[in-house]
Amino acid sequence: MTVQQIKQRFGIIGNSPMLNRAIDVAIQVAPTDISVLITGESGTGKENMPQIIHNLSKRKHGQYIAVNCGAIPEGTIDSELFGHEKGAFTGAHDARKGYFEVANGGTIFLDEVAELPLLTQVRLLRVLESGEFIKVGSSKVLKTDVRIIAATNVEMSKAISSGKFREDLFYRLNSVPISLPPLRDRKDDIGLLFRKFAVDFAEKYHMPAVRLDDEAEALLEKYAWPGNIRQLKNISEQLSVIEEERNINADILRRYLPEIARSNLPAVTSKNSSGSSNDFTEREILYKFLFEMRQDISDLKTIVLELLQNRNPSGAVRTGNPAAVKRLYEDASPETDSHSAPYASSEPAADYDISREEEVHIDAHEEVEESLSLEQTERDLIVKALKKYNSRRKPAAKELGISERTLYRKIKEYNLQ
Repeated sequence: MTVQQIKQRFGIIGNSPMLNRAIDVAIQVAPTDISVLITGESGTGKENMPQIIHNLSKRKHGQYIAVNCGAIPEGTIDSELFGHEKGAFTGAHDARKGYFEVANGGTIFLDEVAELPLLTQVRLLRVLESGEFIKVGSSKVLKTDVRIIAATNVEMSKAISSGKFREDLFYRLNSVPISLPPLRDRKDDIGLLFRKFAVDFAEKYHMPAVRLDDEAEALLEKYAWPGNIRQLKNISEQLSVIEEERNINADILRRYLPEIARSNLPAVTSKNSSGSSNDFTEREILYKFLFEMRQDISDLKTIVLELLQNRNPSGAVRTGNPAAVKRLYEDASPETDSHSAPYASSEPAADYDISREEEVHIDAHEEVEESLSLEQTERDLIVKALKKYNSRRKPAAKELGISERTLYRKIKEYNLQ
């Protein structure tokens, strides 16, 4: 069958190249038994693809079962999919067949597959690899011949990296990927879809169909449609039922288009196992050290300027001997308290000339020779904290602003045993 024939048969509206490509892939893969993973945002019509694949396959006379994995509680999902034996758990008064047993020879569509618990993912992986499964409360291995088609609106790479989805299961399901475009990428199809929905609701509610003027249609195409086709259908229904005026202008339409809240500011949160936000990530520790180093340099600059002003009340230092100025910097330790009395020599510096023609402006980032290695700085601060508290990790970790677990790991990393 052609793409156009498939659209007519399944009531698919639109001529987007991305939509046509998705339908074409579904047609090509249908005669095989390869697993298919359909991705796309919520409301893009992902449920149409498994129906196309099933009806064009050799399994079209077998069972087709659609399962919303996100709607089944975690405690019963295994029983729903694989069945259970009598007495397997409280309330299991009779044995029950699961979807994989009922759909033997047919197709199972697992919608929102990323919501499956990890233990269920292990069972599903075994079905994909060998066609075997075990009922809940049983030890008998059963065989099934089921084609699995899955769909998700979750970005799978993030789900895998966060440990919520098994990578090996993803590759099993993703033998053939089909991606459905969001409605905002199908601008030429938005008007067609709205008119189709308007006619459908006019027939359903026995009233004339609503129509959009040019300005309203342009507004419709510019809107981002976070809810995709489902949201467009809902707005079409609202206009059909609520508005007495059948000709819809932009002002009327705008009242039905919710504003989309956008924020370009990233939010970074960090919580430990107790739920508090006192624990720091490694990156935050490095930031903390950098800020402390900057404060130390600022304090050092203040101390050196006070030293120079005490030696020369005019606040200027001649360049007769730059080495003497450098020695003044080296004598001022970053650990000196900036609020204590500044060091002042009772003897004049004999190796540099004092006059009023030239002045040296002190710039901390030019003269201060300080190690800027983050690892070395971090190691030194940890050593100081441990010495201060006699190797007691808990107060040392509190002093550093990190968790005791992180401090223990850093001690091992820097071999501070």
